[in-house]
Amino acid sequence: MAETSELNPNTFFIEVAGSGLPEVDGLFVPSTAPPAESESGTASSPGYWNGRMAWDRADGKSARSPALSYSNTYKSWRICRLDGHLAYDNTCEDELPPTDTVWHVYKKGVAPAPKVVLHYYDPRQPCPRPNVVFVLGGPGAGKGTMCELAESQLGWTHLSTGDLLRTERQTGGSSAAVIEEYMTAGKLVPNETVVTLLKNAMETMTRTTGKTNYLLDGFPRSLSNLEGWYEIFGRTAELPKMLYFQCPYPVLEQRVLGRARYTGRSDDNVESIKLRFDTFKAETMPTVELFKSKNKCIEVDTSQDRQKVYEVVCNSLAEYTDKKFSVKPLTEKAEILLGLRPYPN
Repeated sequence: MAETSELNPNTFFIEVAGSGLPEVDGLFVPSTAPPAESESGTASSPGYWNGRMAWDRADGKSARSPALSYSNTYKSWRICRLDGHLAYDNTCEDELPPTDTVWHVYKKGVAPAPKVVLHYYDPRQPCPRPNVVFVLGGPGAGKGTMCELAESQLGWTHLSTGDLLRTERQTGGSSAAVIEEYMTAGKLVPNETVVTLLKNAMETMTRTTGKTNYLLDGFPRSLSNLEGWYEIFGRTAELPKMLYFQCPYPVLEQRVLGRARYTGRSDDNVESIKLRFDTFKAETMPTVELFKSKNKCIEVDTSQDRQKVYEVVCNSLAEYTDKKFSVKPLTEKAEILLGLRPYPN
């Protein structure tokens, strides 16, 4: 086993829920158990067991330490009860406890097996604040394409308020009734609801993936939207930076009509494009102008070549982009999005 000094500190937290066993359900924190010898003869170290990360119950009641650990002998992760007896296991060689496969119910367990969630930050503490960049632009300006590229190539997370609203509505979340009521009446969903969805989505993503960089596509669409942001995040917080994708109307119209052949969107027609563009100028441009006045807006001319646009986006996000992503070769998907290779038939 590697020396303790060579092991990365265990900073993860595990939440176990739905087992039906009070002595199993709950939060498991990085193990602080002193060095000991495991069943396979491997010397443990703080936060580790059998050379892999290990966890004890956060309430300190674990009779066996660690209570969530890996067995080299059985090649499986296991969750033990307070009395030390095995309740659940998962046979695999994953470096961390699996969260996407069903655990096996062992002798002291109760079916169905519990849900296991991996947290990158202590869920008992406030979630780290997200690093947000607002992304605005008229219909066809290339917001979606560039956000998709930044997500797949640069490690940023792309969030769309429209997608979040639709998902919440379809899955019957806590705000589904409010969203249904407003959408059915053809009204805008309240700002507080929209911003709360954004905040919850970012917090969940940060806690479960460790990611903190977010591109908010199409937000804030109005000064009213921005007020909703202030209400949730506070006025003392620094205002996020904005990427404004500027593109002449004739180019936007040509692009949207060109993509209409593939998207099948009912609003990709001349009349709808003009209406959407006029709405953008009336409702969204005042927000863009506000960010310009605060030196928080980076204008990107998206009428130019896509590769040049992407280069500007990369440079604009470079300050917070992990270096390992900056040097990553373009994927096949990225090359397609940049027009470097044709879309597959």
